[in-house]
Amino acid sequence: MVVYPKIVVSPPGPRAREFVQKDEQFVSPSYMRYYPLVVESANDCIVKDVDGNEYIDLNSGIACMNVGHNHPRVVEAIKGQCDRFLHYSNTDFYYKEVINLAEKLAKIAPGEFEKKTYFGNSGTEAVEAAVKLARWHTRKPLFIGFINAFHGRTMGSLAFTASKPAQRRHFSPFMPGVSHVPYPYCYRCPFKLEQPNCNYWCADFIEEQVLQKYMPSEDVAAILFEPIQGEGGYVVPPPGFFQKLKKIADKNGLLLIDDEVQSGIGRTGKWFAIEHWGIEPDIICAAKALASGLPIGATIAKAKIMDWTGGSHASTFGGNPLSCAAAAAVIDVIKEQQLLDNANKQGAYAMKRLEELKETSNIVGDVRGKGLMIGVELVEDKETKKPAPQKAYQVILRSWKRGVALVTCGASTLRIVPPLTIQSDLLGSALDIVEDTINEVVKET
Repeated sequence: MVVYPKIVVSPPGPRAREFVQKDEQFVSPSYMRYYPLVVESANDCIVKDVDGNEYIDLNSGIACMNVGHNHPRVVEAIKGQCDRFLHYSNTDFYYKEVINLAEKLAKIAPGEFEKKTYFGNSGTEAVEAAVKLARWHTRKPLFIGFINAFHGRTMGSLAFTASKPAQRRHFSPFMPGVSHVPYPYCYRCPFKLEQPNCNYWCADFIEEQVLQKYMPSEDVAAILFEPIQGEGGYVVPPPGFFQKLKKIADKNGLLLIDDEVQSGIGRTGKWFAIEHWGIEPDIICAAKALASGLPIGATIAKAKIMDWTGGSHASTFGGNPLSCAAAAAVIDVIKEQQLLDNANKQGAYAMKRLEELKETSNIVGDVRGKGLMIGVELVEDKETKKPAPQKAYQVILRSWKRGVALVTCGASTLRIVPPLTIQSDLLGSALDIVEDTINEVVKET
């Protein structure tokens, strides 16, 4: 029996260093790499690098590989589609792969109402489509987004992204008409208040300070939000926030656009994270894990809202048959292997261990998450809550060198997002290493 992880040469090995050097010569420097992991192959929850090291994957290719790497059902679906045809433009003609996937998404997305789906190629394209659709349907020009949000890097979605200066620096002017409000980040409340005494002021602020003072509701098309902020730090809102936001949206005639690019397709133990709060959004954006790493974006909307006309929005490669075949297989695998249940089971196990670590560690300030979307925020001091980005970097770097692929988000949050197929023995081994590296970093500082 093979025991994972397996480190045969201290990473980065000689072959990895060669590839990194060539990358620096030929590839855009705009990509941000966490450490020099050069992937050779991957299977289920294990990633192998070009030097033969095998890592337990706690980042799932940035939350894309929910059914594990190279799931045989997904590979079979892709190969079968390759034998038929690769492309014929869903923009101009029909094929069953698009129709089949749209039907499956209509069934798993929250809400009993009729739904329709627009297909693009990525998460940012799904957001772009959602924003355009909201403008089309409402004929209103303005939007509300959240501070600390990430919705993509193309120019429309970038107007909403507000998690790191590097993502926006030198790219102004952005799409006009977007106003940002504070997100309910209770560990670092932007209003310096505390639950439950705050009575959800972050929601009331939208109505009392934004809609009633400088963004008249008759000009506002929608509120765009992440049910759990991803790049911003895996921030989970308090229990009643979305119910209050929904009431405000309904009262003022605003659409709710739910960005589930990172949190969707089973990641949190439900098909879509917003289901944890019992809210049925008007529009949902999905991507990342939907096609198990193949390029796809889906904008799922109430049928009565997706009323735009032919030619108003389209994409040559959107709804690519390979990606659609893979995505249909992903949905089937999650159902048949009961991966929503496993996400909840393994997530509860991980949360318990990490909460125990929080009690004993001087630098673990907060542990939060749902299912297998878990954030561990590291701080310099628990009282001041000063972020500890260098400590977080040391933890992911040392974990990688010991065989666990782990990345950060926010200022200094570790994100725990393994494939939903992971079992407690492998997850436990990975958490052992992460905990050990956290303790090492504490001792050395």
